[in-house]
Amino acid sequence: MSSFEVPEVSNKQVIFKNYVVGKVNDSDLEIRTSQLRLELPEDGTNDVLVKNLYLSPDPYMRSRMKEDYTSYVPPFTPGKPIDGYGVSKVVLSKNPAFKEGDYVTSFTRWEEYSLIPGGNGLKVIDTSESVPLSYYVGCLGMPGFTAYVGLYEILKPKQGETIYVSAASGAVGQLVGQLAKLAGLYVVGSAGSQQKIDLLKEKLGYDAAFNYKQETDYNAALKKYCPKGIDMYFENVGGKMLEAVLDNMNKFGRIAVCGLISQYEKENSDGIHNLWKLISARITMRGFLQGDHANLQPEFLQKMLGYLKEKKFVYIEDIDEGLESAVGAFVKLLSGGNVGKQILKVATD
Repeated sequence: MSSFEVPEVSNKQVIFKNYVVGKVNDSDLEIRTSQLRLELPEDGTNDVLVKNLYLSPDPYMRSRMKEDYTSYVPPFTPGKPIDGYGVSKVVLSKNPAFKEGDYVTSFTRWEEYSLIPGGNGLKVIDTSESVPLSYYVGCLGMPGFTAYVGLYEILKPKQGETIYVSAASGAVGQLVGQLAKLAGLYVVGSAGSQQKIDLLKEKLGYDAAFNYKQETDYNAALKKYCPKGIDMYFENVGGKMLEAVLDNMNKFGRIAVCGLISQYEKENSDGIHNLWKLISARITMRGFLQGDHANLQPEFLQKMLGYLKEKKFVYIEDIDEGLESAVGAFVKLLSGGNVGKQILKVATD
């Protein structure tokens, strides 16, 4: 095909402007539009061009806005598009594993069209399962797998135990609670609004829940809502909440450290002053990354798809539309303004 016949499209991108100290603001990211030729590089081997349909704003991305090269994932590059988990459709492919029209999950740039060199990281979605494509950045994607690994592999629940989940209505927390109920646990959660508390108790099956912005004596709240103490804590928050949990853990309790969202925008993280409780109560506290457990992915998908078909859990999504909404959606996530899994819908197809 000659060059003048190659179609061009506009390609919006979300650009990271510079490293951020303190709270993230709209001005830390910007939308840029350029023209993109819908073609693959002549020298590219197994390259794939995709149209991005859904992108996943996630709390861990806040740590990538710091100039920290010691983390498990590198920081964003100033002046370049940010990237994260997404669902896309294959537009062009030199890779025999992916054909035009395939729906795929990947780690992709925040833009309308992305070139995936070598097709690295792409996985084809089995559309015969008839579930919303957005679920593959939610309950069937990284957040769902995080909940699955944290509960079953790290906490190892036993029927009748009490589990407490912070940030319980978010992308991960809402699934932890529902999976915990299926495992026969007494499930307690916290969130930051009455709307979210109602959601936890009325739709997500939590036995009890409290608004941490209203019941600010966390120690008293945990004693109230976890009268038998806490056997397991799924940690998403950190700081003072973690201190209160340590004071209420039962002997031989387990803590799975998934995230510390209360600390991400602080220049100096809050210290934890009662770590001696780990010794006196013989508590196990372990950080984890879902990517270390990739061998469990087939088992996870099979089980979660089965639960969906049997309507054993629900999944709440908070969807913003259009790449121009990306900055606001990300800031909303970090401020706790989202209800359910925050998702950015870039295109219909």
